[in-house]
Amino acid sequence: MAVGDYPLEYYEFFVKFNEGDYYTCHDLLEEMWMSEKDNLFLKGLLQMSVAIYHYEYGNIKGARTMMQTAHNYLQKYRPTHWSLNLEKVYVFIETCLKLIPPDIDKVLFEEVSNLPSFPVLHLYMEEE
Repeated sequence: MAVGDYPLEYYEFFVKFNEGDYYTCHDLLEEMWMSEKDNLFLKGLLQMSVAIYHYEYGNIKGARTMMQTAHNYLQKYRPTHWSLNLEKVYVFIETCLKLIPPDIDKVLFEEVSNLPSFPVLHLYMEEE
């Protein structure tokens, strides 16, 4: 597909992701995924967004699980799919998986700032 041929929600996802609004990312991607349940690309991006959201609120176990699931779902779409360079996304996911403490399941919201910070990932579309 060309850069202009995607569902509107997909473009909105990029804006919201880059703004750090991961909850809205989930809603946008879920809306698309509900009509394309076999699209594991969308589900992988959804899981990655949910993982970041969980991490920011102290659900470490949920973040770890969702990030690993995103890693698994997106694998078959590498290196580029729907004008998204998944190699950059993979570096982010793998870095996050290394940063998530393996021996913690949950922290209080007030203690989230004590966790290792995820790197910043800006998503943008590239011509395929």
